[in-house]
Amino acid sequence: MRALRILLIIAVVLGGLFVIADRVAVNFAEDQAAQKVRTTEGLSTDPDVSIKGFPFLTQVASGELDDVQVGIKDYEAATGTGTAKIRISDLKADMRGVVFAADYGSATARSATGTATIPYDELLRAAKSEPTDVSPGVSGQVVGLSSGGDGKIKVEVEATVLGNKLPRPVSVLSTVSVKGDTVEVRADSIPDLGIDLAENTLRSVTDFQQKIDDLPGGIKLDKVEGGNDGVEITVKGSDVKLAG
Repeated sequence: MRALRILLIIAVVLGGLFVIADRVAVNFAEDQAAQKVRTTEGLSTDPDVSIKGFPFLTQVASGELDDVQVGIKDYEAATGTGTAKIRISDLKADMRGVVFAADYGSATARSATGTATIPYDELLRAAKSEPTDVSPGVSGQVVGLSSGGDGKIKVEVEATVLGNKLPRPVSVLSTVSVKGDTVEVRADSIPDLGIDLAENTLRSVTDFQQKIDDLPGGIKLDKVEGGNDGVEITVKGSDVKLAG
């Protein structure tokens, strides 16, 4: 009985040491991965990297990690217009089946899903933020974006009709959608400015789009909807480069 007790104690101690070693190794790997992603994506700060699953060391031995979660506070995405960028906030990506290169210099996820937010002040820059003439004596400009509830957004249009600025902006409930790599905003109905204007004329102000390109690892836009702080997006991808 004493020998068995000693063996059990040794097993518990060794198991505890393995857990400690495993956690030390995963923390080191997370730090190294964060630095690698920062360099690869040109970030100003290290992202949050969390390697899920236990034990970590056996996953490394197999050459594949089950689940790696990456969080980037602010990411500058390309807009397809010269060097112009648009800030994407709180990007969280869940990478599944992360496979290492033979030299551990790069890693690729078989699949990835994630969420992020395009702040309304960032998206506003894509709208007609300067006064636009829509007909003789009538001009309009988008001066604000906010949540419209139920996944829609509210577009605030300031208008001048026959030299008189309307006393307050006109609110236009709009639907936001994805078409390829572009976020599109389209008014559910055109605003009433107190003057008869063609629908396509007013839509030249109320409707707009914003291309979102060059997201981390090659992930792509999937769905969008209006949220409290901005347009909430979901992303997905396959064979996504985590680093390298």
